[in-house]
Amino acid sequence: MNSANRTNLRAYGELLARYVKPYSRQALALSVILLGGIGLSLLSPQIVRRFIDLAQAQADLRLLLYAALAYLAIGLTVRGMDVAVAYLGTNLGYATTNRLREDLARHLLGLDMEFQNSHTSGELIERIDGDVTSLTNFFSQFAVRLVGAFLLMAGVVLVMFITDWRVGLVMGLFAFGSLGLMVYLSRYAVHESEEERQANAELFGFVEERLAGLDEIRANGAGPYTMRRLYEIGRSWYERTTRAWKRRGSLWVFMMGFWGMASVLSLGLGILFYRQGVFTIGTVFMLQQYSMMLGDPIERISHQIQDLQKALAAIDRVRSLFALQPSISNGHGEHLPEGALQVQFDDVVFHYDDGDPDEPVLHHVSFQLEPGVTLGLLGRTGSGKTTLTRLLFRLWDPKAGAVRLAGQALPRVSLDNLRQRVGMVTQEVQLFEASLRDNLTFFDETIPDERVIAVIRELGMGAWFDGLEKGLDTMLPPGGGGLSAGEQQLLAFGRVFLQDPGLVVLDEPSSRLDPATEQRLEHAMDRLLQGRTGIIIAHRLATVQRVDEIMIMDQGVIQEHGRRADLVADRDSRFHQLLTAGLEEAFA
Repeated sequence: MNSANRTNLRAYGELLARYVKPYSRQALALSVILLGGIGLSLLSPQIVRRFIDLAQAQADLRLLLYAALAYLAIGLTVRGMDVAVAYLGTNLGYATTNRLREDLARHLLGLDMEFQNSHTSGELIERIDGDVTSLTNFFSQFAVRLVGAFLLMAGVVLVMFITDWRVGLVMGLFAFGSLGLMVYLSRYAVHESEEERQANAELFGFVEERLAGLDEIRANGAGPYTMRRLYEIGRSWYERTTRAWKRRGSLWVFMMGFWGMASVLSLGLGILFYRQGVFTIGTVFMLQQYSMMLGDPIERISHQIQDLQKALAAIDRVRSLFALQPSISNGHGEHLPEGALQVQFDDVVFHYDDGDPDEPVLHHVSFQLEPGVTLGLLGRTGSGKTTLTRLLFRLWDPKAGAVRLAGQALPRVSLDNLRQRVGMVTQEVQLFEASLRDNLTFFDETIPDERVIAVIRELGMGAWFDGLEKGLDTMLPPGGGGLSAGEQQLLAFGRVFLQDPGLVVLDEPSSRLDPATEQRLEHAMDRLLQGRTGIIIAHRLATVQRVDEIMIMDQGVIQEHGRRADLVADRDSRFHQLLTAGLEEAFA
């Protein structure tokens, strides 16, 4: 076995030990039942030989009846064991792979935004679900069935050797020669299987992305192009999948032909020795049954090898995902204080990893925002407004300088605590196909219903809530269908209320609403900002009437920062000039 085989088999062993260990009792029961079935299967041909020899000798009918009943009992017991093995194996497979999916999903959610932005949702779903599904058989039955098949093969050969050493020697050479060949060819189709998994991921990613943009595709007449691309990707998927199946299937065809030759040879030897008076008819029939039984473990092992090829490909892909590590560490475990938070940027420089370091998105940005103060953040598209606020969540870290909240550098703060103490409401609200309660609490069952209902009424949605027949248990449709844009935004405000952060970032959620709905949202926004530090990314000058300070950015540099009242009074300020000119479009 080459070093690549050993490395991947060792990786499989590590995964197996990690995820099957919590279910060791179930795995032990599976092993005992499977091995017990193998032992009974080896006994069955002996009873058949006994029955045939007794019948030929015209023995007592009761002896024949006992032999037949014993054969029937063994057959029923083996079938029952097969059912138990299938049930326990399936249960074990799903239990272990579900834990792997959970760990893999948690790991992917913790990776940097560069990774998230460079992979479609459909591709990641296929990596988490499709690749792991390929390991289901391995986590449940691979090792047990492989060992069981080997023991059955060894048992058959041993019985044949005891019956006649010449038959045992010939069949042993065929059996273990084929086994060695299968091990040698175990990675024959691994590369093609990896290509098959990647083709699945690409297909799922393409379909998911196009479904998400279905309205745009229809509105712009891009249907024919989309279908052509689907055919191209589907053809690539078909070619790579077919190539992988042919590679894996060729091993099974070869091994079955190998076993067929051995079976014919065994029958020939049996007939020869019968004609010489060495074997009885019962012995010939017994040896033929054993040779037929020998085909079962060979076929089983060949199927396991095919699964091994798929699983090794999946293991490579799973390991490659686990090997990816986020550059954003979990901090030093410090927590931010309660109440409104101070915000401080100290000479911050930032550029994206795929961007030009000589043209940073943020260029030596420094400012301070006192606790409880609301800042209106203005600037054209691409000026760095959104990037600045994303640094507060540590979706990225600055390349130089420091971002501090309440005087603490963000890398020292626990990520969980940081993202609990900083809340955000964007223009695009993501609602889940779940209950109203789960959508507001993000599935946190510790928040009491009374508090959730109080927040709904505080946001001015009491009448809407009272009209819901199932109250908090009302299921919301996917994407918030059936809810107005204003209702969706108010629910997003409710999430932040329940989170109770010390800093709130608002990406002007009222910019796309009608005046009546906007007025409701204005009231909710005022309530949300009370007692908290706030940053409002403004696209309209009317939005910043409520703020305490104004900061205008342009090309990653702070052009102007000061108290709103002072800037309004200063005729030379850029903000005053914008107000005078009424340049609403300046920040679109």
